[in-house]
Amino acid sequence: MGKKRIYLSSPTMHGREQEFVQEAFDTNWIAPLGPNVTAFEQEMLAYTGAGYATALSAGTAAIHLALKLLNIGPGDVVFVSDLTFSATCNPIVYEGATPVFIDAEPDTWNMSPLALEKAFEKYPHPKAVLCAYLYGTPAQINEIMTICEKHHVPYIEDAAESLGSTYMGRHTGTFGKFGIYSFNGNKIITTSGGGMLVSDDEEAIKKALFLATQARDPARHYQHSQIGYNYRMSNVTAGIGRGQLLYMEEHKARKQAIYRQYQEAFADIPEISMNPLNPDGDANNWLSCMTIAKSSSMTPDEIMDALDAENIESRPIWKPMHEQPVFAECDFVPHNGDGSSVGSDIFARGLCLPSDIKNTVEDMERIIGIVRKCFGR
Repeated sequence: MGKKRIYLSSPTMHGREQEFVQEAFDTNWIAPLGPNVTAFEQEMLAYTGAGYATALSAGTAAIHLALKLLNIGPGDVVFVSDLTFSATCNPIVYEGATPVFIDAEPDTWNMSPLALEKAFEKYPHPKAVLCAYLYGTPAQINEIMTICEKHHVPYIEDAAESLGSTYMGRHTGTFGKFGIYSFNGNKIITTSGGGMLVSDDEEAIKKALFLATQARDPARHYQHSQIGYNYRMSNVTAGIGRGQLLYMEEHKARKQAIYRQYQEAFADIPEISMNPLNPDGDANNWLSCMTIAKSSSMTPDEIMDALDAENIESRPIWKPMHEQPVFAECDFVPHNGDGSSVGSDIFARGLCLPSDIKNTVEDMERIIGIVRKCFGR
C-alpha cells in the first residue's frame, strides 16, 4: 500500500455547506440567482467590511469587470504585479490594454513601491494599478495607495490569495477602488470555483452585476445595448461558500499555525528562509513558502522531488510574468538599481510547502523530516 497523499492545499468541507446546498435543491433554486447568492454577498460584506459586492463565477471574472468599469481598453497601460499568477494579468489583455509589470520587493514579495514610482516616471498616465497580495501577505498598501493618489490613478486589489488577511487592522480588498476575492478549490475557503468583486462604489457594483448577467437591458423583451458576460455565481456554489465562510477564521488560524511550525522547524537551518510577512499586517498564510540561500548546494527542484517521491505535493513559486513567453513583448520595471529582478530571484530559490489545513501532526512531521534530511539534518 502506498504512502498517504499529502496535498498542497485541498478543499476542507465541514458539513454545514451541504445544508445550504440542500436548501437550494429543496427550493429548486439551481439557476445562477437565488437567496444563497444574495446571502453570501451580504455575509462576505459583513466579514470583510467592504461596502458592496457581486458574486461571480471566478476571481478572474472579477478582475475583468473591474477593468471594464474603469473603461480600460486598447492603448491603455495598466501597472500590475510581476510576481503573481497569470490570472491577475490576463484580463488586461482581454481588453486590449498593455500590462507593464512591476517587480516585487524583498520585504513582502509584493509590488515594490520603489519600482512603482519608477514606472510612473516612464509611463506618467497609466489607467490603473493592479496589485496581487502574494500567498496571503498584504503589500505595503499605504505606500502604494499614496503613490496612486498622488498620480490620480485607481488602485485595484487582487486579494484572491489573501481573504482574511488584514493590513493596519483592515481587510485586504477593501482599500482600493475595487477588491477581488477568489473561491477556487485551493483557496482558504472555496465554492469549488467562484469569485467576488467588492467596492464602496454602489453604482459601480450595480453596473458589474448588469455586465455579469449578459448586460440585458431593462426591457420586457431581450434587448442588449452593450456586450455582457455570463459571469454570475450560481445559487448552488454560493451555498458552499456560505458554509465555508462560517469556518473562515478557523481555516486562517490553522494556516498560520502551519507557517509557524515550518518557521520553528527550520530555524536551525541557515540556508532556509520562510516567506516574509508584513509587520503591519496579519497574513492568512494561504501557502507557506521557503527560499534557499544562494550559497546552498540544494535546489528547489531537489526538495520538490524529494517530497514527490514520498507522495507529498509541493509547488514552485509563481514564475514572474515578465519571464512568461506570452508577455515577452511587455515592459518590466525592476526594484533593484542594477536592473535585476527580485521576483526572478525568489522564483529561482523558492518553493511552496504543503499547507493543507487537514494535515495531521504525523503529516507535518513527515514533510518537515524530508526537508530537513535534504539539508543533512
